[in-house]
Amino acid sequence: QKPLLSVGAFYSLKTPEKLTICDGTKNSLSTTGNSEIQYNLMKTRYNNCDIVMGNLEITMMDHTRDFSFLESIKEVTGYILFAVNEFSRLPLDHLRIIRGSTLYEDQYALAVMVNYQRDGEHGLQELGLTHLTEIFRGGVKIIQNKYLSYAPQVNWLDILFILHLLLHIVNNIRNFKVKSLICIYGTVLVSRQVFTSLDSLTVTKTVCAPQCSGRCFGRNPSECCHVECAGGCTGPKDTDCFACRNFNNSGSCVPQCPQTVIYNKLTYRMEPNPNAKYQYGSICVTQCPKNFVVDGSSCVSNCPSNKMEVEKNGVKTCEPCKGLCPKVCHGTSWTDSNRETVDARNIESFINCTKIQGSLNFLVTGIEGDPFNDVPPLDPEKLKIFNTVEEITDFLNIQSWPASMSDLSVFSNLQTIRGRKRYKSYALLVVKINSLTSLGLRSLQNINNGAVYIKGNKNLCYHDTVNWTRLLGSRPQKPLINIKLLRCNMYAGC
Repeated sequence: QKPLLSVGAFYSLKTPEKLTICDGTKNSLSTTGNSEIQYNLMKTRYNNCDIVMGNLEITMMDHTRDFSFLESIKEVTGYILFAVNEFSRLPLDHLRIIRGSTLYEDQYALAVMVNYQRDGEHGLQELGLTHLTEIFRGGVKIIQNKYLSYAPQVNWLDILFILHLLLHIVNNIRNFKVKSLICIYGTVLVSRQVFTSLDSLTVTKTVCAPQCSGRCFGRNPSECCHVECAGGCTGPKDTDCFACRNFNNSGSCVPQCPQTVIYNKLTYRMEPNPNAKYQYGSICVTQCPKNFVVDGSSCVSNCPSNKMEVEKNGVKTCEPCKGLCPKVCHGTSWTDSNRETVDARNIESFINCTKIQGSLNFLVTGIEGDPFNDVPPLDPEKLKIFNTVEEITDFLNIQSWPASMSDLSVFSNLQTIRGRKRYKSYALLVVKINSLTSLGLRSLQNINNGAVYIKGNKNLCYHDTVNWTRLLGSRPQKPLINIKLLRCNMYAGC
């Protein structure tokens, strides 16, 4: 018989106040900069992290890197991608939950691919997912890891929340006699490679009594986990969970956080709840993080289209607009081929915008045109459309600019870059613009989250007179480098 989850193997569920939350990434297999920079950024981002809000992506790292800083991670809300690495083990021994709110290739919550040294002896040998007990959404893809031996022996059907998902585990360890078994379960495809006994595996779902609606800590009908538990438990209460299916409220798993208003049975009125909390991911918090906005009982990255962002007593909230709202426009997008960069095709969609919901990319294919896609060069005069922009919620990335323009004064009314999503770790990038002599961002007051990267603008003057410390403000996180001002003009002519 397969044993159930060992209680002593886990820590107890932390209260939200004790959790360390960090942002994930959306880079997929793309990288910028050398591996040393990427490694240091990852180490800074994930050191002592409990919950990754987003995706955990580790790619193109050699065998000399120490990834022990990943050991603290207990939950990933998006997907996990490990690809084209050379190190031998994934040190995710405390990971319990992959929620799969976003999926790799729109299918996979866990993707482990091509992790071996070409023409060498190094590569992934162990998954290290010793305590992973639940994947809420998405499948598993583990392919072409030629030194990885035991991935197929994990009881994925006990871990996957929905059994009708793709489980694709093929072409891993070489030089072994393989006993193959193609198992179709819903849409499950597994090449079974049996090298050792499976008796040591832990299960918390497939062995439960029929009376249990979810997971269990024993085989008896009285040993069911609470319905709000995820991944297993040590007992029947909502405080015995290893993780929460919906929300963690001060160490208890609950279907929803305490609402901002409650019904008073004596006065027959809805009244403010003194114990209210806000939904932030899968936890209940007394106040939303700095880069989020309160909308009802939730922390949201953006207000809906019929509301506007208002600050009251130092708290940003979404309030219904009186009449027309200030115009909010979608920014550029890496996932939309027609909006990867500001260009002649989309420039007029930014007319009268006061707030850019997302990011603005200025790339050479937009400024100089893209003959391959029949995109003409951008008329520099049309960049004045951005005079109305006061806020950018994500990042401003300028990698190309008209040669006739010596500054960025078309953004002279830009006051705030929020950095809710960043380009790598940066909220403001200005790179290799030779025509630039000054920035001209005279109204910029805040860069709420993320760093500044200004590099290779050989004629740029006065950048060192900007009070970058005031713009960046205090940082709850620990950025590797907040400001990079490299190879700009420091000499005559400024």
